[in-house]
Amino acid sequence: MTLPFTYRPIIERPSIEWPNKATVAVYIGLNVEHFLVDRPSTSIWPGTADLVPDALNYGWRDYGARVGIWRTIESFDRHGVRPSVLLNSDVAAHYPQIIEAGRQRDWAWLAHGRTNSVLHTNLEPDEERRVLTDVVDTIANAVGRRPRGWMGPGLTETAHTPRLLAELGLDYLLDWTNDDQPYELTVPGLLSVPYSVELNDLMLFGNQGTSGPEFVRIVRDQYEQLRKETNPSGRVLAIALHPFVIGQAFRARYLDEALAYLAAQPDAWLTTSDEIATHYRKQISNWSS
Repeated sequence: MTLPFTYRPIIERPSIEWPNKATVAVYIGLNVEHFLVDRPSTSIWPGTADLVPDALNYGWRDYGARVGIWRTIESFDRHGVRPSVLLNSDVAAHYPQIIEAGRQRDWAWLAHGRTNSVLHTNLEPDEERRVLTDVVDTIANAVGRRPRGWMGPGLTETAHTPRLLAELGLDYLLDWTNDDQPYELTVPGLLSVPYSVELNDLMLFGNQGTSGPEFVRIVRDQYEQLRKETNPSGRVLAIALHPFVIGQAFRARYLDEALAYLAAQPDAWLTTSDEIATHYRKQISNWSS
């Protein structure tokens, strides 16, 4: 298999300039997902993950849609943050109230497969085309516009996914978490936009036992280091959040603190992944003219 990108180190690229002389483009990747009750998925304790029903783990995940998302929305509203929503298309049928809340706030919407209980793997091209078409059309009908970006469930793809996404009119993806800047993929018209599996609440709080104050410090450290590196070229800071993790009551104040810090930075551009892709395309056009 050939990778959908070529190697180009960050020291050998044209300079990226963000709007209003910002140095770091910051966006929140908010995972809004639906899980199947009879399939194992993301678990807080693997000991019951293969049971049907798995009340322990399913209930933990389901907290996000029932409670955590609404607490998280309050934080976003306080700090003027429009998240980039990584949306399972099944959410449209199961949690229409979340869709309506996002429509009212003009969230950015990205396709994130049907459900995070099924990885986007082992699909023949024709079958994958049908799956992707259904996901994109379902999201478009629910939110009122077609998604531009993609992130696979569990950041999974097949060898054909980028090409098929481009055929459907999508213009960027988040699956390849290998950079602090957007870059062009080898599929014409398709970009990679940075995402993070490290600055990610599921990894930090779940796998590494990070505390709330440590989370705030990590966000600050990431921002301050990227800002130092922006001469001469801008960077992207992506924060990945899951409502069943960051939406827990005892973590709410720390999300607030992290967002307050970022919103107060005069050289931060608080934006969406859609807007990052759009502005980067303008940069490409300027470089070639």
